[in-house]
Amino acid sequence: MAHLIEILVPVPDDDTRTILEGMRQELTATFGGVTMHVTAPAEGLWQSGGGVERDRIVIVEVMAQELDRVWWGTYRKELEARLHQDEIIIRSIMIERL
Repeated sequence: MAHLIEILVPVPDDDTRTILEGMRQELTATFGGVTMHVTAPAEGLWQSGGGVERDRIVIVEVMAQELDRVWWGTYRKELEARLHQDEIIIRSIMIERL
């Protein structure tokens, strides 16, 4: 069994290349590879203060044998600061490689 880690990255149009390039380099160096779903960004919506907020979201995926929760917690906080976000969602799914 392995873990598929997904990062939901809100990206403003003007900073997309810079943000994703930095993540690509960091995650490839750490995990040996990364998949970025950049050609079909999703739209994140949520209620906030009586209105609806929106973000353009790129899904970034990494596969890892072990889930290092401390490393991912630190990385999430770094991304939140770098992207000026209250919260970045990082989730892990157990997978079986076929």
